Amino acid sequence: MSAVAEPSTGRRIRVVVAKPGLDGHDRGAKIIARALRDAGMEVIYTGLHQTPEQITETALQEDADAIGVSILSGAHMTLVPKIVELLGEQGIDDVLLTVGGTIPADDIAELKRLGVDGVFTPGTGVEQIVEYIRTGVGERRRGQV
Repeated sequence: MSAVAEPSTGRRIRVVVAKPGLDGHDRGAKIIARALRDAGMEVIYTGLHQTPEQITETALQEDADAIGVSILSGAHMTLVPKIVELLGEQGIDDVLLTVGGTIPADDIAELKRLGVDGVFTPGTGVEQIVEYIRTGVGERRRGQV
């Protein structure tokens, strides 16, 4: 895959990959981080046990284009709304927010209503996630969202 850069600036897509809460399983997050890097994106992996505040601060400090939150613990309806709230408080409204993990189908619509752009459940191919982020960030950069 080719590097992902905005033609006018040459800036690569910057993605924060985060594991909030007490979930200690990060294999999937690392696979996604590697796929995004292989696609030419710059990835900032926050590591395990991040708070919503830490994730938001990292996105702000790193001037992230996207945030990928990986949750397997079932705490997505507590942690993700807090991340959305903190992003809003910081005036960060141009970052693509995605969530992946064991998200029940009944919760997907509510997460999207809260402001999550994309939700990826087990079995989603990494190529689909890479393309979703590439397209979503591209649309934001062109002011189409």
